[in-house]
Amino acid sequence: MAAVIGEYTLGAIVAPLVAVALALVLRTGLLRRGRFWLTVAITMAFQIPVDGVLTRLSDPIVSYRPGATCGIRFPWDIPIEDFGFGFALVVCTLSIWVRLRQGSATEATGSRREVTTAGSHR
Repeated sequence: MAAVIGEYTLGAIVAPLVAVALALVLRTGLLRRGRFWLTVAITMAFQIPVDGVLTRLSDPIVSYRPGATCGIRFPWDIPIEDFGFGFALVVCTLSIWVRLRQGSATEATGSRREVTTAGSHR
């Protein structure tokens, strides 16, 4: 019998791949920036305690259908899939944000007219 992967696990594998592909397609350079990786670390530092409370097996606020996840929980009963989705969310949000800011900076620079010393416009 072939092993079947849960849909939540599959999504947690695909989502980060799609997010990284988006960052590369948008050419933001985000994944090469130290500030980005610091942002990921800060996000995870907040995600772990919050997700730990939400998904703890002793008194869950959020529960998962058996078979939807791979069953690995670390730390504090957090399904490892949650980290894939969290990473994808940060990458997609920041990639789009950086790209939109790059576009608005280009538009602002392109719309300015240069004034020469004689007072004429170029």
